Amino acid sequence: MMHFDPAFTSSYVVAFIMGIFSSMHCIGMCGSIIGTLTLSLSPEIRNHKKRLLPFVFNYNFGRITSYTIAGTLIGGVELLITLPLGDVHGHRVLQIISAAVMAGAGLYIAGWFPRFAYIEKAGVFFWKKLEPYGRKLIPVKSLTHAYLFGMVWGWLPCGLVYAALALAATTGDISKSALTMLAFGLGTLPAVMGVGIMTQFLMRLSKMNRFKQIIGLFMIILSLLAGLPWLNPMAYLHMANH
Repeated sequence: MMHFDPAFTSSYVVAFIMGIFSSMHCIGMCGSIIGTLTLSLSPEIRNHKKRLLPFVFNYNFGRITSYTIAGTLIGGVELLITLPLGDVHGHRVLQIISAAVMAGAGLYIAGWFPRFAYIEKAGVFFWKKLEPYGRKLIPVKSLTHAYLFGMVWGWLPCGLVYAALALAATTGDISKSALTMLAFGLGTLPAVMGVGIMTQFLMRLSKMNRFKQIIGLFMIILSLLAGLPWLNPMAYLHMANH
């Protein structure tokens, strides 16, 4: 007989898929930032894709590093929240908050809740302090500069990243929280790296209302699994394997 595991959290695979879908929504912003990086490079690098690719990769590697650091920090915040409430009640509160943020992100992506964008204001103060350091790295002259520039970009206020952080906050462990954000970042990598190769196709796809609605509905389903984990059949299989 299979038993339900109330401590079960969404897998890294879910975070990865979430990253894939959310990156398609943000492809316009990511494309413009990569364009800034590309234009800051010398013509010898900019005009040769084989030489340009390592810079774009390091740029994204830096961004994903920042996501992972943010996941570590949110894991620490989780411990502070669960301490006064207790593990069970504290974890449940985080599940509900996570579900609400993820549902808001899903409605926002689908175009049904544009006010969700206001959540990005939560990170504006920190971004204003950090952004000047990124500006100092322009023009990018080395792979190290590209990596550091990407790390700065990773802290750009983004409601969809905050939704991923909300998911990471329910993992119950700092290392798992960090790995969840790493998985999310890796999920965004294919679309963002592909901007320079399939720009027109990706931009056209990201503007299709039906496509955005499908992604939004997928995010809402994830939010239900986060808020109502007993609906997730994997929670039973997880317990049965222990």
